[in-house]
Amino acid sequence: MRSSDFEYALPPDLIAQRPANPRDSSRLMIFNRKTDQVEHRSFRDLPDYLQRGDALVINQTRVIPARIKGRKLPGGGSVEILLLKEINASMWETIVGGRGLNPGREIEIGEGILATIDADLGGSKRLVSFSSEITGLLDQIGEMPLPPYIHTPLQDKSEYQTTFATHPGSAAAPTAGLHFTPEMLFQLEAQGVQILRITLHVGLDTFAPVTEDDPSSHRIHTEWCNLDAAVAEKINAIKQLGGRVVAVGTTSVRTLESAALAGDGGNLTAFQGPTDLFILPGYSFKLVDAMLTNFHLPRSSLLMLVSAFIGRQRLLALYDDAIKRGYRFYSFGDAMLIL
Repeated sequence: MRSSDFEYALPPDLIAQRPANPRDSSRLMIFNRKTDQVEHRSFRDLPDYLQRGDALVINQTRVIPARIKGRKLPGGGSVEILLLKEINASMWETIVGGRGLNPGREIEIGEGILATIDADLGGSKRLVSFSSEITGLLDQIGEMPLPPYIHTPLQDKSEYQTTFATHPGSAAAPTAGLHFTPEMLFQLEAQGVQILRITLHVGLDTFAPVTEDDPSSHRIHTEWCNLDAAVAEKINAIKQLGGRVVAVGTTSVRTLESAALAGDGGNLTAFQGPTDLFILPGYSFKLVDAMLTNFHLPRSSLLMLVSAFIGRQRLLALYDDAIKRGYRFYSFGDAMLIL
């Protein structure tokens, strides 16, 4: 297995620049692993494929306005700071853009706040301390951290936020969840589908391609996640009754499988902490029975995760079909349900 095995050619005009409006008007490809059948529907048809006794697991993380602009002191040159991980109330692990951003450099940002480069973490990553706590000011001084392949500005910050986002901490949205409306979640609950909420704070490394020739040598990004005891108990009960665990997005998959691997092989228990789980073809899934996901970038760890679920060749054939049919790709694109 080589990283080059996960390449495919995508016409640039199929990279979605705007979210579907309304959210559930995006397209939905359905692939049944048992029958090898493919269907093409609208996302609003999703309830037709879920049934009483299933669990839909959604990631309730909330994207923070993590992109901050400033100017260097002295000199006044422009700087961009992207918040990745909070170390404490006034210190963050970041990605910086600009020249001469070495340890000791000060940066002036909004609201009279100074930022200081404390350490070089390699590449464009820096440890940055702020003159005051900034979390409560991000709505005023920060912008939403859109992926680099989206060039159209947001009309509203809520466009890059799921309707169920409640726990701030992500530098990117769990994009499979962007298709849901509150009305659809209500409809699913009314038909007996349990909506279970977990949290995984998404890092920007999620967009980074695997550059190593051998993907197994790639160092996966670490992300913080939480699956509480109440959710674990409900999943155990659902499994015992023969219901399906349907993960919304690769972030939910990663959280569920991390929790399963942390246990003793028996009933699922609560899990909280960092995960560096890298799911590659050959992985044996412990909890996830079905997966809802967007169409991912070539050579990405996310594409490899979905390949592990249905097989690399089958997935690439489905992507080829989606391209021919004009599906929209990546964060604001269409979705795929794998049963």
